Amino acid sequence: MEINGNTSDGYHTFNELYEFRMMYNAALFNEWALAGKYNTHKAKHHYTGEPCFKGEVFVVVAMLPTGQISNHYGLEYWDLFDIPAYDKVLWSYDGHNPQDTVNRLKQLLS
Repeated sequence: MEINGNTSDGYHTFNELYEFRMMYNAALFNEWALAGKYNTHKAKHHYTGEPCFKGEVFVVVAMLPTGQISNHYGLEYWDLFDIPAYDKVLWSYDGHNPQDTVNRLKQLLS
């Protein structure tokens, strides 16, 4: 069985879940930026100056009291994120993974 964006868990396809995540991420980061609550920004280059995945995507980053969180998106979604833009990410990547992001958001809600 081939697994692709149309693969479903019986309720949603991977494509649908990816779009949900992106929309929630954009809404949250846009609100944070508007409120000046956390340092959020977007960039087409990582902190090292390397283009994000050969220049095909950009990264959105937020620095929370609990640590960094970030995601990458296709360049066609750049304008969806109404947050400050920089040539490169402001901080070096701290090695966070998806579970770290979940934990950092959970701690933020505690």
